Amino acid sequence: MVGKISLKYILRRMNILIVEDESRIAKRIERMTRDIFGNTLQSINLINTLQEAMSFIDNNSLDLVLLDLNLNGENGFEMLTTAVSESFHTIIISANKDQAITAFEYGVLDFVPKPFNRDRLEQAFNRTITKVNIETNKTKFLAVKKRHRIQLIPIEDLVYIKGAGAYTELFLTDGKKELHDKSLEKLEQLLSFSFERIHKSYLVKKSEIKEIIVESGSKYMAELKNGEFLPIGRTKYKDLKANWL
Repeated sequence: MVGKISLKYILRRMNILIVEDESRIAKRIERMTRDIFGNTLQSINLINTLQEAMSFIDNNSLDLVLLDLNLNGENGFEMLTTAVSESFHTIIISANKDQAITAFEYGVLDFVPKPFNRDRLEQAFNRTITKVNIETNKTKFLAVKKRHRIQLIPIEDLVYIKGAGAYTELFLTDGKKELHDKSLEKLEQLLSFSFERIHKSYLVKKSEIKEIIVESGSKYMAELKNGEFLPIGRTKYKDLKANWL
């Protein structure tokens, strides 16, 4: 896609944080970001240390964080495990290409290797507003905030996700339930390779669906292997049946 991101896909003006210790690169990212988002940009801030970035995240509402993994010798992964548990998406911009797979496994939306150009950065930004299917470097964990710590939930332990307003509820194979700060739409972007959106309120792991049931009155239900039944939206039924089979 060439030019600014289409306004019709952006539901709110974006608040973006750039975490980068090299001033020249930070300014370049800022310039490109302003050019790409145009007047859909609400605010953009530049921070060059992990400690300041973590404090900023705690005290501000954000839609996107652009994070370098090497900040004055500090390991960006120390911040990444916390960042991916938040409501916003995280995009890594780093020369450490060997860490891309691990970053994706933790749940980043994209990994932009340095050196980068405007087109590659715009490609990453477009993933924040469209459903993407990342067939490689799949997300292996969802990070959830617990008291005084971050817990990594393996995707293999996840059965389905239910939307709960701005938050989501994660339903696990052991019967437990965890709360995640990301919306259902954002988790769908991260998990579309193995999960299916069957309803406005439900995202289900495809391998956990046992049967698709058609009830009277054109009502559809998904029977899961654990015995639970979840509703299927009428507009989702055809796609689900095709993808599940």
